[in-house]
Amino acid sequence: MQRPQTEDSPLLREGRKSTVRAKMAERLVDEMKQGELPIVICRAPEFYGPDNTKSITNSMVFNRIKAGKRVFIPVSDSAVRTLIWTPDASRAMALIGNTDSAYGQTWHLPTPDGITYREMIDLSEQVLGKKIKYSVIKLWMFKLGSRFNPALKESMELMPRYQVDNIFLSDKFKTKFPDFKVTSFKSGITQILTK
Repeated sequence: MQRPQTEDSPLLREGRKSTVRAKMAERLVDEMKQGELPIVICRAPEFYGPDNTKSITNSMVFNRIKAGKRVFIPVSDSAVRTLIWTPDASRAMALIGNTDSAYGQTWHLPTPDGITYREMIDLSEQVLGKKIKYSVIKLWMFKLGSRFNPALKESMELMPRYQVDNIFLSDKFKTKFPDFKVTSFKSGITQILTK
């Protein structure tokens, strides 16, 4: 299990994209410390949500459920994942951006407690009232497929993160904005699958 991530956790540098993101964040933090620019950093875990939300979870799980196809779980169905509902992310960023005292800081956007893919499937089965078939695609399978599929190769730097718990804490946001309503997984999954 990885250590839970807070706003002070160092950004992972496990590939080209994550290294670039970490360097950009470091530059912004340096600028914030100088206090000359009104800067706020908002971080989020993987998105899931309605409509055309682009994420591994939407494309491999929810879009396939809606299409009546077998679900593909990336790497592990028992590792805990933290996900954020896309409309919650938008509302939270607007709230932070309109709060003067939030500037000069890094914020984790609000999420419900983590969930496993097995629990996502269980909730989806409750919502739809039917059994959902799924297969776990192991890391070695992604590695093999990435040799032939450019899109898969592009996402390979993220795949190892799916084999361990990913706990993204948003306690700072929840303390500062206690009235913000975080969408539950049951509510989010219901909206995705019944729309």
